[in-house]
Amino acid sequence: MRHLTAALFLAAGLLVGACDRASKLEEGVSTEAQVRQEFGEPTTVTIAPDGTRTLEYPRQPEGWTNYRIQIGADGKMSSLRQLLNPDNFARVKPGLTREQVRELLGHPAKTTPFALKQEEVWDWRFKEHGQTARLFSVTFDAAGRVLTTGVGDDPRESQGGPSGSR
Repeated sequence: MRHLTAALFLAAGLLVGACDRASKLEEGVSTEAQVRQEFGEPTTVTIAPDGTRTLEYPRQPEGWTNYRIQIGADGKMSSLRQLLNPDNFARVKPGLTREQVRELLGHPAKTTPFALKQEEVWDWRFKEHGQTARLFSVTFDAAGRVLTTGVGDDPRESQGGPSGSR
């Protein structure tokens, strides 16, 4: 029981830490150096022809957020977005490609291929209303297009964590 309590406090601290990091940054004011100071090194940096830099900070599979931060050509943060939200989930429609879904939601927590069905399911962990751990799932067909989406309880939470132990 002591381990579970410690794990819950650690998880809560990490979630609060991410919110604290984001609140320390201001669009149009904060620099890329300040973003990296608060968030660390991004997993992906994309540079657009106009010099805009997009920094990605997925917190999957252990966290519940995926951040995308844009740095303008002037070196200032122009946007900071948490991608795992109801508006973005609603934009995932049948027919979208894997690339389009990844652009909306960032890196998934888990991908599961189903060879016999020629399908693949991508899952993202998120917190509903900041409390309940949930999964947003997208099923792709053999051509890599969205077939269906769904939301359900995060089984890792009901099993007592990543290892399934309590």
